Amino acid sequence: MQRLVLLSSLFLLLLGCEKKVDFDLKDAAQLLTVDASIENGQDPVVILTKSLNYFSKVSADVISNSLVKDAEVFISNGSTTHQLRRYDMVIPGTTVPFSFYSSDPANPLTIIKGELGKQYQLRIVWQQKEYNATTNIPQIRKTIDSLWWVKAPNTPDTSKKIVVRAKVKDPQPFGDYARYFTKVNSEPFLPGFNSVFDDAFVNGTTYMVDVDRGIDRNVDLDFDEYGFFKKGDTVTVKFSNIDKATFDFWRTVEFSYQSIGNPFSSPTKILGNISNGALGYFGGYANQFTTVIIPR
Repeated sequence: MQRLVLLSSLFLLLLGCEKKVDFDLKDAAQLLTVDASIENGQDPVVILTKSLNYFSKVSADVISNSLVKDAEVFISNGSTTHQLRRYDMVIPGTTVPFSFYSSDPANPLTIIKGELGKQYQLRIVWQQKEYNATTNIPQIRKTIDSLWWVKAPNTPDTSKKIVVRAKVKDPQPFGDYARYFTKVNSEPFLPGFNSVFDDAFVNGTTYMVDVDRGIDRNVDLDFDEYGFFKKGDTVTVKFSNIDKATFDFWRTVEFSYQSIGNPFSSPTKILGNISNGALGYFGGYANQFTTVIIPR
């Protein structure tokens, strides 16, 4: 009883010492935000936006209005340089306009497609400033050997929920990085909740891993259904070898995403690779695709 009274007194004392603190948060200057990638056999894709204030309400219209449409964008492979063209479209199923930069067919002789083992430079000129980044499309070293499905263990209804598993081969030496996406039936490819990984603990081994279903980060995640597939699904896994800069960017982005709302999480600095203070990344992907059909 005496201990309870002491704790109550301390609690009241803390309440009495409470002080209101006001923070004067200034509007930050808008920064260029870059989401750029190049994949083996594909044209580069570059999405440019202006950064939003911390307390901005994010919506499809707000993102659309933040799109940068007046930049000059160039890609080079060291011997050839190609100026990208802006494409305007409407996001399927919506009335929201969208813009991105990619290869210009009006200049076919300089068009650059991604190749394994090649390095690429991105140059962006916007509002009298220049931004640069470099990435590599590595060779395909880390590979999926096989893909299969099993009934989900320890779930209320194992007759419908399915787990997809993969056997992955990681070669010597250290330094292989990968990112994965899944496509279910006719849906788009979506990255996993934790989509990137290195070979710190699996270097030089062949190992088995569960392949969680990719997620749409614009939709609230249902953890009761997270990771599972269903009978009748056709599942394609896009497994991409990436360089360390691409790994570091998505590793820090995903850690930040997972810690949102957690008051005990530590601040995370997103590790981008764009120069001159811009946000975001330019990444190269060496892709392989493996499909498994889950019968009904």
